[in-house]
Amino acid sequence: MASTTAASLKHTGPVPSIAGSGPATRPNMVAVGTMVWLSSELMFFAALFAFFFTLRGNLPEIWRDSVAGLDVPYAAVNTLILVISSVWCQLGVWQAERGVAARPAGTPLYRSPYKNWGMREWYVLTYIFGAVFVSGQVLEYANLVTEGVTLSSDPFGSIFYLATGFHGLHVTGGLIAFLLMIGRTFTTRRYSHAQATGAVVTSYYWHFVDVVWIALFAMIYLLPAPGVG
Repeated sequence: MASTTAASLKHTGPVPSIAGSGPATRPNMVAVGTMVWLSSELMFFAALFAFFFTLRGNLPEIWRDSVAGLDVPYAAVNTLILVISSVWCQLGVWQAERGVAARPAGTPLYRSPYKNWGMREWYVLTYIFGAVFVSGQVLEYANLVTEGVTLSSDPFGSIFYLATGFHGLHVTGGLIAFLLMIGRTFTTRRYSHAQATGAVVTSYYWHFVDVVWIALFAMIYLLPAPGVG
């Protein structure tokens, strides 16, 4: 029974279309709606960036002292983990667009991932890397709190936790979406256009939070403090 279900989840060609939708790679209302929503989220983060630079320009002394206490190598490794997760995510999307929901039944998990893995396996790997990123951020928060950097300690602490915290919530939302996409590969008998579209729009969201974090990382950790460099 399990073999039959797994076999039914794999197609040799493109994902079957549904009436009025066309191929899974063609933009549809779900994809367009997701991009419009992400545009509104981008405006929200743009406001946080503006808030950051306003405080940074008006309080240079606080910024110089606070930035000096950040662990840049640790944050860089955590950033790399999130960037790599986007690579795994895209590999999963390509498999979803091909209609390959999961690896063939009976194929070892470690055998030729690029050839045999389906969307499910790549999305599980993406989820793991994303969870590691969030855990790393929580650990960084714990270390900063022990050093006296809190949400109410000073303006730097406030904007730091607001910006990175809201981003962390977005990453957590993406992890939930991955769980839903992974779960659907176990519950559906036929991997169709609708399932593939869900995987594609989830990747839009994940790539978005990845790009936003790269901007946040550069702004908070790499940008020299006022009067430095």
